[in-house]
Order: sequence, then structure tokens, then C-alpha cells
Amino acid sequence: MGRKRIIAIDKELEDPVVEDYLKFDWSKLAKKIPKSRVGNVSKIAKMAEQIYRESGDEEALLDSGLFDLQSAYDYLRENGVRVSFRALGGRIERGKIPSVKIGRKRYILKDVLDNLIAVKNNFYTVREAYNVYKKHDSKTNYRAFVGRIEKGSIPSVKIDGRRFIPKKAVETYTHLKQTYYTISEAMDEFRKHGIHINRNAFERRLDRGRIPHYKVKGRRYIPKDVFEQVLNIELRRRKH
Repeated sequence: MGRKRIIAIDKELEDPVVEDYLKFDWSKLAKKIPKSRVGNVSKIAKMAEQIYRESGDEEALLDSGLFDLQSAYDYLRENGVRVSFRALGGRIERGKIPSVKIGRKRYILKDVLDNLIAVKNNFYTVREAYNVYKKHDSKTNYRAFVGRIEKGSIPSVKIDGRRFIPKKAVETYTHLKQTYYTISEAMDEFRKHGIHINRNAFERRLDRGRIPHYKVKGRRYIPKDVFEQVLNIELRRRKH
């Protein structure tokens, strides 16, 4: 005779935040990043240079979609990109931001600036991502957070030599922290209530589908309300 199924929670999980994350193809993340087309920059630059030679009017350059350094800086700041004037100039000089020289000034295409804004709207720097996450998980230090990125547990992408974390990923992980228990956290909760369960035995319950959970990047997450049901069953069993 087989062993009696002591615990089996019958619940269909429906969490759009987690399910959207799981459906997203993170392997194609880099392809979704807007890229500046150097060819377009050169083509527009030639047209703008001709306009400038004929008129000598810098306003005509702005009309053709080109910004000088000060205008580019102002445009980025107006759209929420907090970069210093010096840092912006340095990235342009190093070729990290495509630009063209017309007359004595260097100009940046509006399309390039819009791409920078799009990155700002959809990605965090590693430090920004950690600062958001640590509000919900003060136990994870910065080095451990970076380690999870390096191992691929948290998706990331390199843009212009810097690593960025999708805001969607950070939002999902903060949601998981608020709403779910990891296996380790579940075991800690059992111990707090004086319940001693073998971790491997508990994980087998998950493997056999007895306790509804999600698996995200190799880690299993149990909804806190589901775990409360498991905990209450275990407490009742120990009273009899």
C-alpha cells in the first residue's frame, strides 16, 4: 500500500506578474534594446552640413534632428535621464554615443537621444536595481545581489559597456519577495513554529505537485497564503 498523502493543496496559481515574467524570452533581451544607427547619423549629418554651409544657421541643424551638446544635455534631463554634463561629454568623446562634427561643434542625432531615454525608461543600472530591491529584502547585500546577476539568476544586458537590469525583472523579484517564500524561508517559518521537517522531504512534496508553487530561474517560490495552509495542517497534526 502506498503512503498516505498527508498534505495536498488544491489550488490553481494565477499570478500575472510571475507568469508574464516566465513567458518573456529573456535570451532575446539584447535584441529588444534600441540601437543607434550610425549610417543614419552619417546620412543626416551630410544633409545638415550642406544646410549649414548654405545658411550658416544653427537653428536649421536643430530642424534636421541634430542637437549640440548643451541642447542634448537639456533634452535628456527634461526626459528624466540624470546624467552630468561632463559625463555626457565624456561618453560622446569616447564614441559611446554616436555624434558628428559640423563646423566647430559636435552634434548628436535626436534618434540617438531617444534611444538613451528608452533605456532609462526600461532599465536600471545595477546599483539602481539593488536600491529598489533592498527596500523589500534588507538581508541581501549588494555583493550577493551582483552575484545573482553574474550567475544569470537575475537577467541583465550590457549597453555601451555598462550592465543594466530590466525594470520588469526587478519588479517581478520584489513581487516574489513580498508575496512568496523560497524553500529556505519556508523552512525558517516551520522552525519558528516548532515544526521540524526534513528539507528534502518538503522539496519532494513540491516535486510531486502537492504544494502549488512557481519555479523562477531554478528557485521555487511558494505563495505565502498557500504556505499558511500547509503550516496550519502541520500544526493541527501535531496537536493530535
